[in-house]
Amino acid sequence: MMKANPGWDVTIKGTEHYEHGKPTIFVANHQSFMDMPLTYLLPWTMKWVSKKSLFKIPVFGWIIYMTGHLGIDRKSLRSVKLLDKLVEPIQDGIPAMLFPEGTRTITGEIGNFKDGAFTLARQYNFQLQPLVLEGGHQAMPAGTWKFNLRQQFYVSVLEPVNPGDFDTVAEFREHVQEQLKNELELLRGRSKQPSST
Repeated sequence: MMKANPGWDVTIKGTEHYEHGKPTIFVANHQSFMDMPLTYLLPWTMKWVSKKSLFKIPVFGWIIYMTGHLGIDRKSLRSVKLLDKLVEPIQDGIPAMLFPEGTRTITGEIGNFKDGAFTLARQYNFQLQPLVLEGGHQAMPAGTWKFNLRQQFYVSVLEPVNPGDFDTVAEFREHVQEQLKNELELLRGRSKQPSST
């Protein structure tokens, strides 16, 4: 999907920060429906957590269902417990991918994070790896199915964070959220620079 339009250019950096096979939870900012196909360009497999309504979208929903991703209802306490289904795949070396904001941004800025990914990482001592996405909000904002046919996308993999370095889930969550915000600003600064070609 991301390679179908020649007007879309994707820059990926930081893949060397991920240690393949190490129990890892990835967390990323959520800009658009474009985020999933964008991160599929990363050179490893991940098990996704997505809201249940996505599974009802023709073709797209069927694909994420058949690939074994986990659908949750953000308003259901039972769905929080479903995150435990990620433990075994993560321990087997398949990282999980969560959007801690819980929904797509309306403004393009990073919203407040929920605790689920951070609680799970602390409980099982999984490293947490921040992943920053830029371009999806401009290419396809929340609330529309219209695409911007010319867009620069960025995927930035940051260094992993050890949950044991923090006394509380709140400190852990806030640290990672600040990392994502800082990297997003750096990516936006780079994207505003004139192209050298």
